[in-house]
This record gives sequence, C-alpha cells and structure tokens, in this order.
Amino acid sequence: MHAIDAARKPPATIAADRTITQAAQEMDRLAVGALVVVEPHGRPAGIVTDRDLVVRAVARRADADARVDSVMTTDLVALAPDADLREAFVIFDRHALRRLPLVADDVVVGMLTMDDLVVNVTADLARLTRPITAQVLFGHQEPSTPAALG
Repeated sequence: MHAIDAARKPPATIAADRTITQAAQEMDRLAVGALVVVEPHGRPAGIVTDRDLVVRAVARRADADARVDSVMTTDLVALAPDADLREAFVIFDRHALRRLPLVADDVVVGMLTMDDLVVNVTADLARLTRPITAQVLFGHQEPSTPAALG
C-alpha cells in the first residue's frame, strides 16, 4: 500500500505570513492538529501543530497576531505519496512524529497521521481474524477426505 492510500483527510496548509490565531482557527475549522506552513508559491516551509501553538506561543506569551512561521517546526520530515506505507512506520518510529506530510514536486498532497495508521492496522487485524473468530464461535467442519485417484 502506498502512503497516500492510507491518508484519511486532505492536507491542511496555511501561508507562512498568517497569524497564530488564524492557525488555531483553521485547525479548529478543519478538525486537525497540524497545518503544513507553505511559502507563497506553495512550497512547504515547516509544520505547526496544536502543541506548537501551546508550547511555543501561548506558554511564551506570544502575541496572538504573531506570524505562524515564528512558532512552526522548520525541520520538516516528509514522505513521497507513492512510498510504501512501511516506510512511514520507520519514519514515525525514528522521529517520534504523529503527523507526516506527503510531498510530491514540492507540493503537499497529503497528510498521513498516526491515527490513520491505527485505523488501517485495526481494520487489517479485524479482516485477518474474522475467519478465526468464526471458527471459535461457530466451530468448523472437518475437511472431507479426498477421493483416491485412479
């Protein structure tokens, strides 16, 4: 499975010159915990998370009209949308991230989250265990002995 196939929501972005307040309002409106901060031509410059807003802005008493790029994380870790999903697991583990922007040709095309992975893994496990669950609950017929050939 490709990383983009596991992403459940479209990517959420915000211009670097927007304010901290606008970032918080956009997160609230979209029900997301992170926005990729983009430069005027759309190239990703960083990411701002709900935690960034609390720890870097509110806790340090930043002005609500301060630019969002003043509190964003600039070392953006991203993945190609057509990368194998297992690569995302490695990145999440190595970098202790909860959200991973999917970037193609310097454009954000998706956002893969830990929540997406949990939902996908849970669904896969449910499908995998369905036959076993049926056997436990309802038993199973013994296979018939094959007929002898010729």
